[in-house]
Amino acid sequence: MKQVAQNYKTGELSVLDVPAPVCRPGGVLVRSLYSLISTGTEMMKVSEASLSMVGMARARPDQVRKVLDQVQQQGLATTYKKVVSKLDSYTPLGYSLCGVVTEAGDGAGEFKVGQIVACAGNEQALHAEYNWVPVNLCAVVPAGVLPEHAAFATVAAIAMHGVRRGEVQLGETAAVIGLGLIGQLVVRLLVAAGVQAVGIDPVPDRCRLAEKAGAVACGSPDDLDAVLAELARVTSGRGADHVFLSAGGNTNGPVEAAVKLARDRARIIDNGKMRLD
Repeated sequence: MKQVAQNYKTGELSVLDVPAPVCRPGGVLVRSLYSLISTGTEMMKVSEASLSMVGMARARPDQVRKVLDQVQQQGLATTYKKVVSKLDSYTPLGYSLCGVVTEAGDGAGEFKVGQIVACAGNEQALHAEYNWVPVNLCAVVPAGVLPEHAAFATVAAIAMHGVRRGEVQLGETAAVIGLGLIGQLVVRLLVAAGVQAVGIDPVPDRCRLAEKAGAVACGSPDDLDAVLAELARVTSGRGADHVFLSAGGNTNGPVEAAVKLARDRARIIDNGKMRLD
């Protein structure tokens, strides 16, 4: 079968011929109809592959900690060989898709062959013709929902999970930093919950789209004072009850802006990918 993969050492993207997965207990075998290309998470991976070794380390401090732990346990030489081998191998991409169940394993009786399902998972819902997906990362698509729309379910779930973790209440105010796809969904969920939202993003079209969806004001990080003034107006100077960090990038800018937007005892929710120093 065909599968999209990337060599993390060279940055090369390839469509590989690989063996199809087998159906195992606790999950279903799914033939992909649509898989979602995430311009945030996946473009970040593509960009990181073009960095030097030092640049990769700066971009992924979590992986550096794992490497240091392995050095302590297995020694420098063994760890170095493992890291080089991993970097020079192909890593499959993808984490959100919609497809058709072709086989259900033991313990996956709630799914039937022929059902349209939405699937999630960094190592499960790949850009591949077939995937084996565990039952907890798979959901039946309701009648009337187009498969190409259902492929967005994972991204929507990330936005929804962030709003749930924020525990927003009717009548509160929230700021959303980063108005990409997840940020746009967060704004819509907040508005639907009766929460006044303001947004921050450097792209003017994204700001206008969020305002069209119900945000009371949006602006660029370079013009933060204007957003702060509108936020002060709607909160009588108190600031946002919640701040959602839905941005990406290797900068502390979003979290520094969050401090300026937040009221005393506000809740800050990170559902993006950025530095939090």
